[in-house]
Amino acid sequence: MPDISEETLIPAPLGVVWPLLSDPAEVAACIPGAQLAPSTGDGLWRGAIKVKFGPTTAAFRGEAKLDYDHDAHRCRIEGRGIDQRGASRALANGEVLAAAEGDATRLTVNGSFTVTGPLETFANAGGVTDNMLSVPTIIGHYYTTRLRNLGYQSTRAVVMKTTLLPSGILSVSQSPSANPASGTQVSL
Repeated sequence: MPDISEETLIPAPLGVVWPLLSDPAEVAACIPGAQLAPSTGDGLWRGAIKVKFGPTTAAFRGEAKLDYDHDAHRCRIEGRGIDQRGASRALANGEVLAAAEGDATRLTVNGSFTVTGPLETFANAGGVTDNMLSVPTIIGHYYTTRLRNLGYQSTRAVVMKTTLLPSGILSVSQSPSANPASGTQVSL
């Protein structure tokens, strides 16, 4: 079962970031290949996502249960899906935590996923981790852009570095730029 562990820093305060982060439509909009269906009010969010598995791309449809703890700025996620051919299935669980760090917000994502069927070999060999582990970085970039469009400006530039460890876990480190520019910059 491959694990996902990643952090990224969003150069905006927690009070600005959390309302956007706790909106499933906002989060889905920032993940390439993801589509979210309208809520049916049953507590489950349904949608689809395209995921690259080694040399092939699979389109999954599925559902996720999101459990928000707004006081702790945490969301627990349980999801499942099936590829459009019906041959492979995926189960995922994880936790997203947002924490204030000075005038910025640290976004931490931890979770794991299991794929069964023909795509299992690619998933277990790390064929999907390069794609999936970049999601928090993509989210950080999206929110930086989204916050700028909402009128929030920061002079803090953040440089993020990602490293895939032998265990299959991606390590992400960041440091403020020595010469921050006007506006928000995120190096991906």
